[in-house]
Amino acid sequence: MQPHSPTTPFGRRSLTLAHVANQIVAGTRQPDKIVHKWKIYQAICTARPLLGVSERALSVLNALLTFHPETVLTGEGGLIVFPSNHQLSLRAHGMPASTLRRHLAVLVDAGLVVRRDSPNGKRYARKDKAGDIELAFGFDLSPLVVRSEEFEKLAETVAAEARALKLVRERITLCRRDIAKMINTGIEEGVPTRRAGQGPADWQEVHAGFRTIVDGIPRTATRAELEPIAETLSQLADDVLSLLETHIKSENISANESQIERHIQNSNPNPFIDLEPSLQEGRAARVEPDPEPTRVAENAYPLGMVLDACPDLIDYASGGQIANWRDFIATAAVVRSMLGISPSAWEEAQNVMGERQSAIVVACILQRSANINSAGGYLRGLTRKAEAGEFSLGPILMAQINSRLRDKKRA
Repeated sequence: MQPHSPTTPFGRRSLTLAHVANQIVAGTRQPDKIVHKWKIYQAICTARPLLGVSERALSVLNALLTFHPETVLTGEGGLIVFPSNHQLSLRAHGMPASTLRRHLAVLVDAGLVVRRDSPNGKRYARKDKAGDIELAFGFDLSPLVVRSEEFEKLAETVAAEARALKLVRERITLCRRDIAKMINTGIEEGVPTRRAGQGPADWQEVHAGFRTIVDGIPRTATRAELEPIAETLSQLADDVLSLLETHIKSENISANESQIERHIQNSNPNPFIDLEPSLQEGRAARVEPDPEPTRVAENAYPLGMVLDACPDLIDYASGGQIANWRDFIATAAVVRSMLGISPSAWEEAQNVMGERQSAIVVACILQRSANINSAGGYLRGLTRKAEAGEFSLGPILMAQINSRLRDKKRA
């Protein structure tokens, strides 16, 4: 007598048309088809966002596959595995029974496995006289064989989207770095931004537009959201580069080495932009600092912690990465002029706080640049507090880290 293959679940579980459709699909497997179970599992893991299953549900699927003795799944052999909940829980890293049942239901609803329940709901196999399995009750893995091509195509789609997202993020990072350093060059070299009455008023206006674009980049965004931002930054990078190229062509620079050397030595130390207008009047009457100012002790804050609090600084680093404190300080020196912090304010901060701590303060100012009107004045204020022993860097870093955590939760 031909054994009956059950189609309905045991107990209170209901049967849906989707379950029936999945069973129809499982019944169409071709006898000569062979699928490597771990390769198809890897494809399913990659395609997980499109299949609507969680990572923990896939860990249960992984545990189910371990109960199939062969490495390959064929179209003609028995593909029903029948572990008890206790055995399955052990192979799923001790997952509680209630959680296990919930994720098994997710796998069934997604059409990755088919439930073949026994009359009493237990999972077991009935063998014939020769010892071969005649009828098994448990979870049928046939959909993995039938839908293998579908899973592979979904995996390719997800991988292609991830690659495209990575490329657009790289494009944004490169544009941010190029724009920041070109603005810094324009400020240091006194390159005019307006010609024939056209163009931005000064480099501060260019930088303000740049920061507006950067501040609008979401922490977590899709490729569709990032592509327009990448286009805008690319256009801005081309415009800023055009300003520098136009200036070079108009200067008609001589190729004489001595002239080039004098140009480097006499490069304008005071950019034409008034970097700290609010402090211009008070600077003339400022008393010269003490030859040996009070130095604030530099706490050993880990570099990773500082970069976690101020990740925007990485966009301006040479090579797009900061591997040590030397890279960090060099990048802060680049960002300093871009923020409009004058050389005197920067030197004073280094004398009082130390080189490393001053660089960390600049990174914090960059991270909060949207909320700071005058970066130079802000740094001078912190320097005065540090000189009086009233400044501590720890609370600022913790505030930055907590702010980023809140942004991630909102996202």
